[in-house]
Amino acid sequence: MPLNHETLTRTILEAAFEVSNELGAGFVESVYEQALFMALRDKGIPAERQVAIKVFFRGELAGAFQADLTVADEIILELKAVKALLPEHQAQILNYMKASGKPVGLLINFGRPRVEWMRFDNRFSKSDENKDAWDKRDEI
Repeated sequence: MPLNHETLTRTILEAAFEVSNELGAGFVESVYEQALFMALRDKGIPAERQVAIKVFFRGELAGAFQADLTVADEIILELKAVKALLPEHQAQILNYMKASGKPVGLLINFGRPRVEWMRFDNRFSKSDENKDAWDKRDEI
């Protein structure tokens, strides 16, 4: 079964590896966010930083959050600069995907000597709220 936005996802990960190779580990998340944004721009990939996404509960606005990066208005990126990715980080990207309706999410950690990442696919439409809509996958 082909993955949503597989080619674009590979390009994003290539850019993340470039950032990691050039900067190494040890910077705060915002440095990696800006560097990845710049690397994507240099590859001609449309991306936005700190995109506001609203969260609704029973049809009313319950809050909002800022996504680290969105790419081509299809992929949401959550960046970390931590020793290890935790279940809370996975829950965060899944909730961000649910709220935004983005079909693909990448959780990328720059806090280790080698980039650590996870890919998440939304296998159902946003309107199908009665199903478990999330399928975690690693690629490449």
